[in-house]
Amino acid sequence: MLNIGEKAPSFSGVDQNNNTLEISQFKGSKIVLYFYPKDSTPGCTAEACNLRDNYELLQKEGFKIIGVSPDNVKSHEKFATKYELPFPLIADTDKKIVTDYQVWGEKKFMGRTYMGVFRTTFIINEQGIIEDILTQVDTKNHTEQIINQQK
Repeated sequence: MLNIGEKAPSFSGVDQNNNTLEISQFKGSKIVLYFYPKDSTPGCTAEACNLRDNYELLQKEGFKIIGVSPDNVKSHEKFATKYELPFPLIADTDKKIVTDYQVWGEKKFMGRTYMGVFRTTFIINEQGIIEDILTQVDTKNHTEQIINQQK
């Protein structure tokens, strides 16, 4: 697992608008980098909509928001359009980013074992250092968790 105080791994990926994003583009800004399992599922929708509904507040606090999941660009485009998400969602279909951030692994659900994304949020400071890692994400109150971690 990555640790607080470490440099955040660099990444490059394509978002729902076919824009290539790199972490280096956000140097000088605080980043909420959130990893989620799948577009349009109940928990992932609740989390994205909570961040959307509090987007202005998070911007006032100086945060840039970036979502990452293994879904493809088309899936992200539908998800972002349907829920009017104002922030980029990176398509990590080759699972390089989720692997680099160590949020990809074996999960269990209803007696079934499979590989998937551990819902995790990294708060990265202006210098690219991991300031906090949220592993117990409350999807309906995620913004509150992020803001409270900064106090």
